[in-house]
Amino acid sequence: MPTKKRPLSSCPIPKGKLLLIGGHEHKGDAPEEDEHAARNVNFAPEAILRRLAEEIGNRGPLVVVPTASEEPIEAAQDYVRVFERIGGPAVEVLNPKTRTEANNEEFIRVLDSAGGVLFTGGDQLRLTALLGGTLMQRCLHERYSNEEFIIAGTSAGATAMSTPMIYQGRNDAGFLKGEIHITTGLELMHDVAVDTHFVARGRIVRMAQILATNPACVGMGLEEDTAVLVTEGRELEVLGSGLVIILDARSCSSTNIHEIAPNTPFTMRGIDLHLLASGERYTLPIQPRLYA
Repeated sequence: MPTKKRPLSSCPIPKGKLLLIGGHEHKGDAPEEDEHAARNVNFAPEAILRRLAEEIGNRGPLVVVPTASEEPIEAAQDYVRVFERIGGPAVEVLNPKTRTEANNEEFIRVLDSAGGVLFTGGDQLRLTALLGGTLMQRCLHERYSNEEFIIAGTSAGATAMSTPMIYQGRNDAGFLKGEIHITTGLELMHDVAVDTHFVARGRIVRMAQILATNPACVGMGLEEDTAVLVTEGRELEVLGSGLVIILDARSCSSTNIHEIAPNTPFTMRGIDLHLLASGERYTLPIQPRLYA
């Protein structure tokens, strides 16, 4: 019998945007004639952060959340300096150190007046442990869903936006079952796993293990000084000087991840791989979801 074709379900489209950065974005604090810039004729200094400034415009200040960093003051000041130099929005710093602070009404008022938010790098598990289920997370979801509002994250800040979220696993790990650990991220993107420093740290195999456990998930690997601007929940525009790597395992023909013992190499066949450079556009094969 022929399979009945069902129309794709229509989901409300978020009005906000996400900017996911692979880490080490150019901030103008290193010589432009460094090795990377010299070899890349399309290199544009501060391209990603300038785009963030453009997206915010005059809608309000940029709120930097350095909670993931072990040195939050220094991490935040890097962005205060760069946005002042490039003539971007004013920068305010919001650094909740406890879940109580993440439920503080004063913190929510700061987010309500922001034109955008930027999560710095560090440890993504700090972000989810401190912000998950709090008023801060709800405020971010509601503004992203219902307003022209941009949420950016670099390195750990980008990884934390997705669900599932990678939170443990060495750069050279991943080919043995159980080496990679995942949890629920901040849930701004569903059915997408994001990893950063992707080429520089050789993280493609650890991403493949996540997809082997559930091929309905899409893998997005962001190289350093490279970003994707996400509109309508799934439309990607690539920015920066490196590559974005998309792993799509929906057509995977086989995997043994469910049969093998822990600490055993897994197999997987039939993964689609896309390499996207600056200016490329791509539609993620997912249905966006809004925060309930």
